[in-house]
Amino acid sequence: MDHKKMGDDIVRLVGGEANINGLVHCATRLRFNLKDSKKAERETLEKHDGVITVVESGGQFQVVIGSHVAHVYAEIMKNRDFGGESSSSGETTGEKTSVLSKVFEIISGSFSPLIPAMAGSGMLKALLTVLTMLGWMSDTSDTYLILSAAGNAVFYFLPIFLGITLGMKLKANPYVAGVIGAALLEPNFTGLMDKGSDVSFLGIPVVMMNYSASVFPIFISISIYALLDRLLKKIILKDLQLFLVPMIALIIMVPLSAMAFGPFGTNVGDWISSGVTWLIDVSGILSGIVLGGFMTFMVIFGLHWGFTPITIQNIGVGGDPIEAMAAAAVFAQIGVAFGIFLKAKKDKTLRTLAGSTSLTGLLAGVTEPIVYGLVLRYKRVIPIVVIAGAIGGAINGHFGVKMTAYVFHNIFAIPVYTPTVVYVIAIVCSFAIAAVLTVMFGYESKTKATVAEVKVANDTNTGAMSESKTIEVPAAPEVKTAEVKKEQIHSPLTGKAVALSTINDPAFSTGAMGKGLAIVPEIGEVVSPVDGVVTSLFPTGHAIGLTTGAGTEILIHIGINTVALKGKHFTPVVQEGDIVRQGDLLIQFDIEQIKQAGYETVTPVIVTLTQHEVDVFETSQEHVEKNDVLLTLVV
Repeated sequence: MDHKKMGDDIVRLVGGEANINGLVHCATRLRFNLKDSKKAERETLEKHDGVITVVESGGQFQVVIGSHVAHVYAEIMKNRDFGGESSSSGETTGEKTSVLSKVFEIISGSFSPLIPAMAGSGMLKALLTVLTMLGWMSDTSDTYLILSAAGNAVFYFLPIFLGITLGMKLKANPYVAGVIGAALLEPNFTGLMDKGSDVSFLGIPVVMMNYSASVFPIFISISIYALLDRLLKKIILKDLQLFLVPMIALIIMVPLSAMAFGPFGTNVGDWISSGVTWLIDVSGILSGIVLGGFMTFMVIFGLHWGFTPITIQNIGVGGDPIEAMAAAAVFAQIGVAFGIFLKAKKDKTLRTLAGSTSLTGLLAGVTEPIVYGLVLRYKRVIPIVVIAGAIGGAINGHFGVKMTAYVFHNIFAIPVYTPTVVYVIAIVCSFAIAAVLTVMFGYESKTKATVAEVKVANDTNTGAMSESKTIEVPAAPEVKTAEVKKEQIHSPLTGKAVALSTINDPAFSTGAMGKGLAIVPEIGEVVSPVDGVVTSLFPTGHAIGLTTGAGTEILIHIGINTVALKGKHFTPVVQEGDIVRQGDLLIQFDIEQIKQAGYETVTPVIVTLTQHEVDVFETSQEHVEKNDVLLTLVV
C-alpha cells in the first residue's frame, strides 16, 4: 500500500489542508478537526481503497483505516503543520457541538496520542508478568527493574504527558502545561509528603497527595491554565510574553494545583471510582451485561472515552473492573468474524476479510475493521455480538475480574487480568458463543415464509372501519434468478432530499440502521410512504415504524436527537396497529419550534428490514413532494 498517496488522497477528500484545524490518530483512526465537515467528500472517502468507514463523533471527523494508520498519519504530517496558525488564531469549526461532545472530544484528543505508548507499556508489563510466573526472570534482578521502569514510566509520569497533550488540545503552550504536571512529581515537592500536615504555602495549608498516574487533577489544572494563558497574552506586551507569560503562569498554577485543583481532582476521581465500584458491587452481573453487551456501540459513538480517565484512575489503585468487563465485547466481535470466516466458504473476498480481521483482533486487540466491515454491514450479527459480549461481561463482573495495566484486549494481554483463569473463561465464552451462533444462524437475512395478521376495513365503498377481520398475507413465492421484483417507498414529506451520510448522527450516517434517504422538511406533516401497518410509534411522537404486506420495515425519524423534546411539538394522528394507506397522515410537527429548541429537523427514511436481500435505489430528485417515489427496492 502506498501510504503517501493514501494520505494525500484523504487530505484532499476531507476538504484540503485549509479545511483542517488539527489531526491526531489512535489505533485505527485518523481523527480530524475540520473547519467545515460539509466540505469533506464523505461518500468518496468511504469508497476509497483502504478506508473502512468514516464516522463523525465528538466533534471529530474520523477516517477508519485500520492498523496501518500510524504510517498514513506520518506521511500526512510530513511537511505539514495542522493546528499551527489556526491554533493560535482561535479559529473554530463553526459547527455547534454539545458540552458533552466537547468533553469527549477533549478527552479523546488528549489520550489518543498517548495510546501507543500506554498500550506498548502495558504489553511490556504483561510480558514481565509471564516471565516471572514461569521463573525465567526474578522480580529483583537488575534486568527486570530496568524493563519495569520502561513499562511503568508513561503511567507514573502521566500528569506530564497529559499536560502536554491537553495543552495542545486546549490551544495553550503544551510544554508549560507539561511543566505544571511535572512540578507535582518533582522530588522537592514529593519530599514534602514526609512532613505530613505541616506543609503550607505563604501560610496557607497544603494537603499533600501522590499525583503519579493521576488523571483528574491535571485535567482540572490545565483547563484553568488554558484560560489563564489566554488572559495573560491579552494584558502583557508581546515583546515580554516569551518569558513573562510562562513565568507568571507557573507562579500561579503550581501552588493552586497543589492547594486546590490537585486535591479536588483527586477526590473527584476517587468519588467516581467509588461510585463505579459501588454499582458493580450492587450487581456485577448486570454491570457486566451492560458493558460487555453494549461496549461495541459505545465505541462506535465515541462514548467509551468517558471511561478512560476512570480506568487509569482505577489501575493506579489496584485494578480496573470496567475494561475487564468491556473486554468481552472485543472477543465477541472476534468470534463473529471467525464465525463468518467459517460460514462464508463460497465468498472468497468476505472469507479473506473475516479471517484477517479476526486474526488482527486476537493478536492486537484492534477490532474496528470487524465492527465497520462486518458487524454494521451484516446487521443480523448485531444481537449475536450483544448476547456473547453480555455473557462474558457478566462472568467477569460477577467474579470481580480487574485489569491491572493499560492494554489492548488481545490474547497476549491475558496475564494483566486477575483472576486470570476466570478472565480466560469469560473471553473464551464470548468468542465461542459468538462464533457458534454466527455459524448456526448465519450473518445475512434470509428469505422466510411468514404470515402477518392485520386488521382491514370491510367497507370497501367508504373505507370506514365499520367491521374488521383478520386476514393472512401469504409468504412471497420463491424468486427465481431471472425474476425481478420491485417495491416502491414514497416520500412521507415535502422537502429537500439529502444523503444519509450527511446526517450528524453516526447511527444513520454509517448505515448502521439501514439504507435510505433523508429529507429536510418544508411542511410539518408526515404521511405514510406505503400501504401497511403501524408497527411502532414512539411515545414522544418523533419516530414511527411501518411494515408493508411484503414484510418490509420502514423507520421515519423526525429530526436528530429530538427524543429529548419529550413529545413537545409532535402530534401523532395514528396508533400502533392501525392500517394505513399510502398518503395517509401519520404525524404533524412544528418545524419552527423544533429549530428554535436547537434541534435539526432533517428526517431519515430508513429501510430497516426486508423479507429478501434487496438493492435500494434512491431518487435522483433534489426536491421531493410527499407521495413522490423516494426509494425503489429491487429483489
